Amino acid sequence: MSPQPVERIAVLGAGTMGHGIAQVAAMSGYETTLFDIDSASLDQGLERVRANLDKGVDRGKVEAVLRDESLGRLSGTDVLADAVGDADLIIEAAPEKLSIKQRIFSEVSDLAPNGAILASNTSSLSVSVIAASAVDPSRVVGMHFFNPVHILKLLEVVRAKQTADDVLATVQRVGEQMNRVIVNVNDVPGFASSRLGIVLGLEAIRMVEQGVAPAEDIDKAMVHGYKHPMGPLRLTDLVGLDVRLAIAEYLHRELEAEQFCPPALLRKMVAEGKLGKKSGEGFYRWDD
Repeated sequence: MSPQPVERIAVLGAGTMGHGIAQVAAMSGYETTLFDIDSASLDQGLERVRANLDKGVDRGKVEAVLRDESLGRLSGTDVLADAVGDADLIIEAAPEKLSIKQRIFSEVSDLAPNGAILASNTSSLSVSVIAASAVDPSRVVGMHFFNPVHILKLLEVVRAKQTADDVLATVQRVGEQMNRVIVNVNDVPGFASSRLGIVLGLEAIRMVEQGVAPAEDIDKAMVHGYKHPMGPLRLTDLVGLDVRLAIAEYLHRELEAEQFCPPALLRKMVAEGKLGKKSGEGFYRWDD
C-alpha cells in the first residue's frame, strides 16, 4: 500500500532522545513541534538542538542556512493538544516505562487527527502492547532511533502485530528522508539492536566487576579491535545506567535468558545514583 504524505511531526519528550529526533526531523524539512510536560525540560531540549546545530556549523558539517531553516521549522510547547492537534506523525520519546507509554498513546489518540501515525521510540518494550492503548492500533508502529540521533543513522522500524501496511510504508519513507539506515524487525522483546547491544554491554560490566580490565581498556578493545564507534561502557554512560538496567530486567523476564540478568555492579551503581553522563558519573566522569 502507498505511503501517506507527512508534513508535520510532533515529538513527545524533550530529553536525550526526543530533542535529537526533533532536530533530525526539522533538518529533514518537516515542520516539527517538540513537546514536554515540563517547561524547563522543553527549554533545555530546544537549547540543545540549537547548540548541536551551532557546533555543526562551527565544524563545517552543517551549512549555516540549513541551521537557520531547521530552527525556523522547529517549535516547542508544553500543551499536548497543541503539539499533536495537526500532526501527521507523532513520535513518542518518553521514559522507557510501559505504563507511561500506554497512558501517552491513550491520551494522544483522543487529540490527534484521524489517520495520524503514532510511533514509539521504545528500545525494547512491546510495540503491540503499547498499540493496544490507542484508539486505532493499526496506526501504531515502532521507530527506534539511536543516541546521539543527529550522528547515528540507524533507525529500527518495528512492526507491531496491528500495524497497517500503509503505516509501515510511510515511516520507511520518513526514515529515508531523514537519511536513516533502516532495519525492519518484527515485534519481539529487544528487537534486533537492543537484544544484541545489551548482551555486549552487560558482559562488559561483568568484566569490570570481575577486575578483568579497566573500563577504558575494555572500550578500547571494541573500538580498535572491532571498529565499534564507541565502547560498550561509554555507550552505557550515554544511554544511562538506569535505562540499561530497566531494559536488562525486562529482557531477562520476558526472554527467560540468563545473559540478560543484570550484574550486581550495575544495580549498585544505579542505587548510588551513578547513572552516567546525565548524573556526571558512571563508568566515566563527565565533568564537562
